[in-house]
Amino acid sequence: MSAKEIFRIIFMGTPQFAVPALKAVHESDFEVVAVITATDKFGGRGGKKLLQSAVKKYAVEQNIPVLQPKNLKSQEFIDKLASFEADLQLVVAFRMLPEVVWNMPPFGTVNLHASLLPKYRGAAPIHWAIINGEKETGLTTFKLKHEIDTGDLIDQLKLPIEYDDTMGSLAIKMSKKGAGLLLSSTEKLFDDQLELKSQNTQGEITQAPKIYFDDAKVRFNEPTEKVYNFIRGMHPFPVAWTKIDDKVVKLHQCSPIDTITAKQAGTIRIHNDKLFIYTKNGAIRVKKMQMEGKSKMKTEDWLNGYKIEKMSVN
Repeated sequence: MSAKEIFRIIFMGTPQFAVPALKAVHESDFEVVAVITATDKFGGRGGKKLLQSAVKKYAVEQNIPVLQPKNLKSQEFIDKLASFEADLQLVVAFRMLPEVVWNMPPFGTVNLHASLLPKYRGAAPIHWAIINGEKETGLTTFKLKHEIDTGDLIDQLKLPIEYDDTMGSLAIKMSKKGAGLLLSSTEKLFDDQLELKSQNTQGEITQAPKIYFDDAKVRFNEPTEKVYNFIRGMHPFPVAWTKIDDKVVKLHQCSPIDTITAKQAGTIRIHNDKLFIYTKNGAIRVKKMQMEGKSKMKTEDWLNGYKIEKMSVN
């Protein structure tokens, strides 16, 4: 048995983004002794199906013990966590941890964050990087401390943001790269080769707060490029939306049109079974959409069965 096999790790995470990292660590020589993830939630059609997190599904398949605490400060959870006698905790896309949790293991807690810290601190770094039109982003591993996303840096890896990347497509690429980065940082820590450095806070700090449904409404009085970035940054969740005939319409796939003659922003134009919505200086072509109460569909199919009454969004 190697020394790595008796180095005990607890992994904390919830969404699919965290699964490649959990898989990489679990398949390494390190021992993942437990997984901490979100409680099961009701969802699906009608909200009647109990849904497990992606991290829990993987852990159950691999027979890794799973804890799903509602309260991270409860004594019951603290005692159970301590009973695993972990050397290190790894965190990927989880909740903010109280100090009694992140400071418990002798090697502390390492977080994988989807930005080049100190840029885009917060819950939605991938969303905001695309919304803000960034051409580059990256991943950061760092040691946790009191303030969120402020700990000393271990490693960083830069990635380009392609012009047609959505939040979803970029997250898939970042989760795969992040898995390798987190494992590499864990190995450096184990081998006592860490060279921690404080975050450069000279004018580089930006925030990436959590995004809600109301935040995803499109403002078509902005330039085309900005509207396009906003729509792809909101996909696949919560999905950018507007209102047509006073009904919520989600915009699943769009493309920017700069050659079209500008009209009043928000005006709808239909041409050859194509739907355009004018921006400040051009238009957005809506290719796939979803009207409230309906399924997602190609816009031309929707237009074949629906007659728009008001030729502007609201």
